[in-house]
Amino acid sequence: MKTEEKLNMTMLCDFYELTMGNGYFQTGFKDRITYFDVYFRSVPDGGGFAIAAGLEQLIEYIEDLHFDEQDIAYLRGKGIFCEEFLEYLRTFRFTGDIYAVPEGTPVFPKEPMVIVRAPAIEAQLVETFALLTVNHQSLIATKANRIARAAKGRGVMEFGSRRAQGTAAAIVGARAAYIGGCIGTACTITDELYGVPALGTMAHAWVQMFDTEYDAFKTYCELYPGNAIMLVDTYDTLHSGIPNAIRAFDEVLRPKGITKCGIRLDSGDIAYLSRKAREMLDEAGWETATITVSNSLDEYIIRDMWMQDAKIDSFGVGERLITARSEPVFGGVYKLAAVEDGKGQIVPKIKLSENVTKITNPHFKKVYRLFDRDTGKAEADYIAIYDEVVDDTQPLELFDPEATWKRKTLENYRAVPLLRTIYRGGQLVYQRPSLQEIQRYCEEQVETLWDSVKRFENPHNYYVDLSLRLWSVKEELLRKNS
Repeated sequence: MKTEEKLNMTMLCDFYELTMGNGYFQTGFKDRITYFDVYFRSVPDGGGFAIAAGLEQLIEYIEDLHFDEQDIAYLRGKGIFCEEFLEYLRTFRFTGDIYAVPEGTPVFPKEPMVIVRAPAIEAQLVETFALLTVNHQSLIATKANRIARAAKGRGVMEFGSRRAQGTAAAIVGARAAYIGGCIGTACTITDELYGVPALGTMAHAWVQMFDTEYDAFKTYCELYPGNAIMLVDTYDTLHSGIPNAIRAFDEVLRPKGITKCGIRLDSGDIAYLSRKAREMLDEAGWETATITVSNSLDEYIIRDMWMQDAKIDSFGVGERLITARSEPVFGGVYKLAAVEDGKGQIVPKIKLSENVTKITNPHFKKVYRLFDRDTGKAEADYIAIYDEVVDDTQPLELFDPEATWKRKTLENYRAVPLLRTIYRGGQLVYQRPSLQEIQRYCEEQVETLWDSVKRFENPHNYYVDLSLRLWSVKEELLRKNS
């Protein structure tokens, strides 16, 4: 049996991808070029936008995409795959093209986040992992961004590893949280692997280990004078915890000239306790001491704390962030949008449904973001056919693809293509940014959105419109297949 360390992620696929691949091989579709879109249908938590993440892990997966002999032996044992197909898998490599929005980009429903152009078997095989990594990390990055915005500039630390759904969810979830706006994580391995700052102080067990609370705090200050954050709620926050923390600060830190220190509140009425703690610290001459809070926080609880005049400098957010507990499914899908015929001509494809939201947008597409030149704000996204070019020196008429009478003409705008070429002919051509660069990019791009789009409840509906040409193709296919 394979251990987790030896897993070949090529086999992290739905079984139908292999049976379909075998079918494509035997029916002559093996080399047929296909176009698949990764997109989502609705923003989690009823928000106005999502944050794209997970591209780095998709790249790592594509770079190692192969079948080893153990995998082929396993498939042979199923007794349903032809030997020619198994031989084909022995030298399997990805040879297609991939286009994607950069990680950290605000994205909206029904617009492609990733486009895979590749021979049918290859494109089908990457479906599960592409969805897995984009769905999970986009979900966590989106939740983290909501929480970071609720914090109003105060630092948010990701504290959720022990409640995550498995090791990978903890590790890359912390990475996604950093993209979304967290300043660091308690997950040490994520720092080691990705450079997300590892942060943390003490648990209640540290305080309980000593004969007195004061001894615990004094010892910690002596050991870690540059990171002296005391957890003050083990026994009695106001009557022992904070007084003992102040005493340790006075006796250990003050003689050394150290003013950087703080306390953490992890239970009780956090807003009330933070106000009292601030008073006590200030009266003791520790105006520079910070107050960190934790305990099942989310964006709504943090927002309510400001309404109660809480005195908080940073937040530790755990299970409700790392699991996106309020809506733990992103809902991204992987749908065929086009194929190429024997002459290399692109043939658009559509999927119909009784549920209108599940009707796909056909064709090989590109996505533009349209920014107002005066304000710098994003006004709309515009999905066009791959060879269409938006001339932003000319007015552009937009219309709602589902209510075509709703129209708007943009002038004085800037059209920016969102999708980048990641792979061309199986070769990685994308210059991967650092995680710190991704985080900065995310913050910059979120700032281009109007405040009305960033509301937690009933946000403004940001328009994602189709070009007239793309809309016409879709309408023709709807009529043809209805």
